[in-house]
Amino acid sequence: MSILNDGFFLLLGIAALVVGADLLVRGATTLALRWRVSALVIGLTIVSFGTSLPEMLVTLVAGLQGNADLAIANVLGSNIANLLLVLGIAAMVRALPVRESTVLSEIPFSLTAALLVGFLANAALFSEGRALSINRLDGVILLFFFGLFLLYVFKMAKATDTQTPPSEPESSLLRAVAEIGVGIGGLYLGGQWVVESAVALAESLGVGQALIGLTIVAIGTSAPEVAASAMAAYRNQADLAVGNAIGSSIFNLLWVLGLTATFVELPFKVLKNTDLLMVIASSALIILALVTSRHNALGRAHGAVFVLVYAGYLVYVIQRG
Repeated sequence: MSILNDGFFLLLGIAALVVGADLLVRGATTLALRWRVSALVIGLTIVSFGTSLPEMLVTLVAGLQGNADLAIANVLGSNIANLLLVLGIAAMVRALPVRESTVLSEIPFSLTAALLVGFLANAALFSEGRALSINRLDGVILLFFFGLFLLYVFKMAKATDTQTPPSEPESSLLRAVAEIGVGIGGLYLGGQWVVESAVALAESLGVGQALIGLTIVAIGTSAPEVAASAMAAYRNQADLAVGNAIGSSIFNLLWVLGLTATFVELPFKVLKNTDLLMVIASSALIILALVTSRHNALGRAHGAVFVLVYAGYLVYVIQRG
């Protein structure tokens, strides 16, 4: 009976994610038109924050409860899913043209954030008697760089405000705000239901905490990003799809992990460096795909490769676990 109940909430959570993603994308698109802000800026901020709520909730609660393995594994696993699974599925729905600023700025910023987390987590290797961890000072440093990212986005928004011609939005401002609010609520509840039911199903099979964090919880908390980016690609909003995936990755590394570390120190196991290297490799793979692309776009073939690489990573993690 418990398995049936968990399965029901898993399906209900997926449905809430799909509906919430559709509302969030529609509302965000309307705001972009009304405020004369590019869809990329909206994707990097409002949509990224909304779809990162499940990661923030799971990571913060896990950290406060002393489950550092789950907290860190969720962030790293979600980022790998964002870069490979989210962008991969979105690109398979529709080819994603990528702006030059994204190739030169946002994706490298995401890569730099991963390198920064790796440096801070392993800094104790250079001193005797200290265990590896992401402490409160590290959390403050991560939040500082997140503030720099927000300043960059704000500057980009001001620049696009003077360049974007006014367009007639599909709905009113009030309706757009309501759609975003209900959409974020749907993503929040859907992500929570997916994670809780998936974890319950996994624990009934005796699966370890770190493995759950890197696989089921990471995929579950990344489900909002998958739904939002896939829906954005379907609606031919490539900037929104790409901005959501890259923005969520930056949010997870700098905001979610930084905020959690300011509350509680997170012990870091050396084995996690393998997953951190996968985050770095995923960013590098996206840059390579874009540099070698004729039209600076992620095509369906790229998307298929990303998904296959992610599947291979999951097989490795399961075997390792």
